Formats: sequence, C-alpha cells, structure tokens
Amino acid sequence: MRTPTSLAHLAAIAATSVLHACATAPLVQGVGLSSYDSMAPSDGLVTKSRIHVKKEQVLAAKTINIQSTVFTPEVAPKLTNAHRELVANAVDRALCINLSDRFKVVMPYEPADLTVRASVTQATETDEIAAGVSVAASIGMNFVDVGVPLPTPRVPIGLGHLSIEAEAIDPLGQQQAAMIWARGATALFSSPKVSKASDAYDMAEKFGEDFGLLLVKGETPFGNGGVGGIDLPSWQKINSTMGFAPKYAACENYGRSPGIAGFVGGQIGLPPEWTDSGAKRASQ
Repeated sequence: MRTPTSLAHLAAIAATSVLHACATAPLVQGVGLSSYDSMAPSDGLVTKSRIHVKKEQVLAAKTINIQSTVFTPEVAPKLTNAHRELVANAVDRALCINLSDRFKVVMPYEPADLTVRASVTQATETDEIAAGVSVAASIGMNFVDVGVPLPTPRVPIGLGHLSIEAEAIDPLGQQQAAMIWARGATALFSSPKVSKASDAYDMAEKFGEDFGLLLVKGETPFGNGGVGGIDLPSWQKINSTMGFAPKYAACENYGRSPGIAGFVGGQIGLPPEWTDSGAKRASQ
C-alpha cells in the first residue's frame, strides 16, 4: 500500500513528465508590426517570445490606449467568427486589466503616450472530444480518495495554441516595445473545456499578462532564467478578474471578466462562450 508521501512523489514525477506534453507553439511572425528589428529571444518555461523594448521611453509613458486586436479568418480557418471575436476580445480585456497597474488607460480614439496594437498570427483549435474525456476524468477523480490531491492530466491530444505579435508605438508612430509571443496548452496545467476556442481563449489571457508586464516594467516578463518573478496581483487586477468594475472606463468596452461563473464553468469544462458575455456592443 502506497503512503501519502510516496503518492506525492509519484505526483511530482508525473508533473515533470507531463509538462512536456504540450501543444507545439511555434512563434509565427506576421506583418502587423511597424518594425521587426532588434528583437531578441526571451523564453519562459512554456512560452516562447522575441521582444524589443526601449525601457526609458516606456517607463516615461503615463497614458495608453488599446486598438482592437486583429484576428483574421485566414489565421484560424477552423474557428468560427464568434470564436475569433471571443479570443480577440479576451486579448484586449487582459491587456487593459494588466496595463491598468501603471498606466492610465484611455479610450482607443483618445490621444495617449503609447498605443498598443496586437494581431493573432496563428491559433489552433482544441479537440472538443479529447477535452470532454479529460473533463469527465477530472470530475471522476473527485470521487477517488487517495489521501493527497493529485493532478488529473488532460488527454494530450488536440491541445490548442496561440501565437500573437504586438507593439506599443508613440504618437509619432515610433515603436517603443514589441513582442512576438507563442504558448500552447499543457496536459497538466491547462484546464480542459469543451470548445474549439478554449485553449486559445486561455492563452489570450496569458499573453495579456506577459505583454502587460513588458510595458509596466519596461523589461522582459521572463526574467530569472525564464521563470519570471513572483508578484502579488494588485487590488484593481483582483477586482477586475473577479468580474467587478475595472479601474478605467475604457476597459468596460471589453466587457467584464466572467469572474466566479467563469471559474466554476472552467472547473466543469463549460465552453468559455457560455460564461463570457464578450465585448460591449456599440448600442449598449
């Protein structure tokens, strides 16, 4: 009979091995940046990126606006228009929330020290059947008493990924920061949801965090050997993520985060389109 200690050891071994069972996430360069010069590799544990940042100029900026993320049908032909709109809006919302930590975020049509422009360069869909099997297995493990909490890996089939490029330009159109970014879902650390867009949707939030940190700190978010620092989230970020009013009115354009409904829905595998109401419509 295995003791809790031995089970925990097995879980650690499983975590290490399953970490490599992730969607291949190639960095895909598009044509949306004003410049691709001076970009250098800067990778995290499960994230690939190339970045360029002028730290002094970025840290001197006080106001920022966010242009709508571009996500064309050619980039992900197997996703519907509704899926693409959901993912693009998730990018914009995550950027707005994370940039609010230091910048005053103004409306997209208002002048600002920096303007953010992002475009999705590649996205692969999530296999809904494999995700459904993973959800069922995860729920089933809740009824198994093994003495210690054990992660339930996803079926490592049909894991989605997302590649995005973005830049921040000044009022003269000069690039002050840029990033090409890619990340794929992992079998151990990505929650399965029964939707073709689910992994791309989750990765959209991760991108918003990473590009937001690039501009808030003026340096790579993947420091310390690729693992990044440990920063406690600000109160405004906690409130926004929980679905409460964001710090700036400009962020309301992207709708509020699903909050508790999104968290619970994610735990039982509900599609994000069921819990995320998306961007506010112009008529509202």
